[in-house]
Amino acid sequence: MSIGDQAIRNRAFLAPMAGITDRPMRQLAARYGAGLVVSEMIASGALSVGNDDMRRKLMPSPGLPHMVQLAGCDAGWMAAAARIAEDAGADIIDINFGCPAKRVINGYAGSALMRVPDLAERLVEAVVGATPRPVTVKMRLGWDDDSLNAPDIARRAVNAGARMITVHGRTRQQFYKGQARWRPVREVVEAVDVPVVVNGDIVSLDAAREALAQSGAAAVMLGRGAQGQPWLVGQIAAGLAGTPAPAAPEGDELTAIVVEHYEGVLSEYGTEIGVRAARKHLDWYLEAAAVALPKDTRKRLLECTAPAEVIGLVRAIFSNELRQAA
Repeated sequence: MSIGDQAIRNRAFLAPMAGITDRPMRQLAARYGAGLVVSEMIASGALSVGNDDMRRKLMPSPGLPHMVQLAGCDAGWMAAAARIAEDAGADIIDINFGCPAKRVINGYAGSALMRVPDLAERLVEAVVGATPRPVTVKMRLGWDDDSLNAPDIARRAVNAGARMITVHGRTRQQFYKGQARWRPVREVVEAVDVPVVVNGDIVSLDAAREALAQSGAAAVMLGRGAQGQPWLVGQIAAGLAGTPAPAAPEGDELTAIVVEHYEGVLSEYGTEIGVRAARKHLDWYLEAAAVALPKDTRKRLLECTAPAEVIGLVRAIFSNELRQAA
């Protein structure tokens, strides 16, 4: 498939997740076969006035088209941010109509835009008018079950120039609770003539196949399912293509990945912030690998602020030296 002039190598993508899909996470997912990875959500207004953290999020991860997600509710700021993203090397620009967080929707950004279709359409028009890069939109089924208006929003977005639509199979009011509904995404597929991607609860190859069958979508996007296992996106991509999926890394390979990810986060944020930002990833790696640890060992790993000590613990834990029933 392709998004505008950008060829996409397969049908499994890594979703944008604030505070999670930073450059180290995206690099790992890309290396292990993801078809596309997306930056963390970037606030358009903050980016436009030179916020350093927003500019950090713009940094590309090599090997795939550089896809940047912007959020906002002001057409001027969105257009300015799109031009900055293009200058920073963005190949594709995504607009966030899906984030359910209160701090985002209180400014009528994210999934709040599902309630104001005219504004949503104007934002797409502004970004499309500001850059020649292909523009995409990520949304939800609607604000709540009484307003499942994703097909209308998608149609408006495509009419305004969007080249791909991603739909998370929940409403804003569901946040991340309950089960994602893939079947209603089919109405979006039938409403537009651009690729549609289905998102939500894609945690395995079987789930990906079922999501595609129910929705008729062109591709799947993994979010929380990839936490602690960034290789899963590539495994699902291989399975959907009918090629043998690479085995999940174990032993020395898994240890090296966890250490690389930890060191990458420290490099991305600086040591003081990085040692804290990396903790969630360490916890997810433990969970994904089903590692049971004594409480004191887990506490040491997740609370230690000395990088050398953390890396030593990671190597001991994932090489099986410190594993035991909790």
